[in-house]
Amino acid sequence: MLAYIIRRLLLIIPTIFGILLINFLIIQAAPGGPVEQMIAQLEGFEGGTSRIGGSAAGDTAAGSNYRGAQGLDPDIIAEIERMYGFDRPAHERFWMMIKGYLTFDFGDSFFRDTPVIDLIIEKMPVSISLGLWTTLITYLISIPLGIRKAVRHGSPFDVWTSSLIIVGYAIPGFLLAILLIVLFAGGSYFDWFPLRGLTSNNWEELSTWGKIKDYAWHLVLPITAMVIGSFATLTMLTKNCFLDEIGKQYVVTARAKGLSEGRVLYGHVFRNAMLLIIAGFPAALISVFFTGALLIEVIFSLDGLGLLGFEAAINRDYPVMFGTLYIFTLLGLVVKLIGDITYTLVDPRIDFASREG
Repeated sequence: MLAYIIRRLLLIIPTIFGILLINFLIIQAAPGGPVEQMIAQLEGFEGGTSRIGGSAAGDTAAGSNYRGAQGLDPDIIAEIERMYGFDRPAHERFWMMIKGYLTFDFGDSFFRDTPVIDLIIEKMPVSISLGLWTTLITYLISIPLGIRKAVRHGSPFDVWTSSLIIVGYAIPGFLLAILLIVLFAGGSYFDWFPLRGLTSNNWEELSTWGKIKDYAWHLVLPITAMVIGSFATLTMLTKNCFLDEIGKQYVVTARAKGLSEGRVLYGHVFRNAMLLIIAGFPAALISVFFTGALLIEVIFSLDGLGLLGFEAAINRDYPVMFGTLYIFTLLGLVVKLIGDITYTLVDPRIDFASREG
């Protein structure tokens, strides 16, 4: 098992390299980079795409490869390129980026004048809070509920819980978040929960217990909005996995031996049924961690990594884009490895070390 873990850790290096390379090549071909953004601002436009996209190649300044540079001094264009590092060839910029990433040096943001690593560290608590608690609560609800539904398949309990799950799944998370704000955050009815932020303004003045309560108080509405929309799939997956295992011959044999229903369910069925659920854990965590939390971050004014990455993509802030991509990829690969290790804890019969490749 140790040899397998070492191989997987070493495999992370070429995987991240390949992902960064592919995305770097795509970014090079995409229009509206930071240089174009700056040119558009100099010419009085808010966004870099409207002016750039509307210019013909013959309108550009002499010696400039950028559309929309009409009338600008070529020295100014050269200075903008130097400022953003675009005076170097693409392959040189890529290798400089990779060398910096080996020491978690992501460079400075183009538009925030702040090291990217500082921005990521600053936004990380929000993303960790949303992703970790949402995933934990979702699994704590979905797995017991799915098992219960499988055991009582076809009963009134199974029917009405399925109805509630379908309704919860049908409501988009961002719409539910707005509804929760209207109902419980001073919208039209109750003013029980805060509307924005992860902590209160007087956070530093609170006691340890007060800080815990304040932190939980701020998370109630965003976590509720994310959990209600995300546990339906996992609940039905758990139910179907258990139903599939309950109908197999080894369960019939275990019952024939006189084992209690709890021993059959949790001693035999559980470890087999949970394998498929564990397989989906990394994807669930990463999706909630970043992409799934974007609209929730916007609605509740929670400045996390999802919002940071989105704003970087809109502004063509390449250091922030690639820095967040690197962190997302690294965390995803590590969580996937943890999921594989968890396989062996749930079912010791699985031996990854014996697999070829």
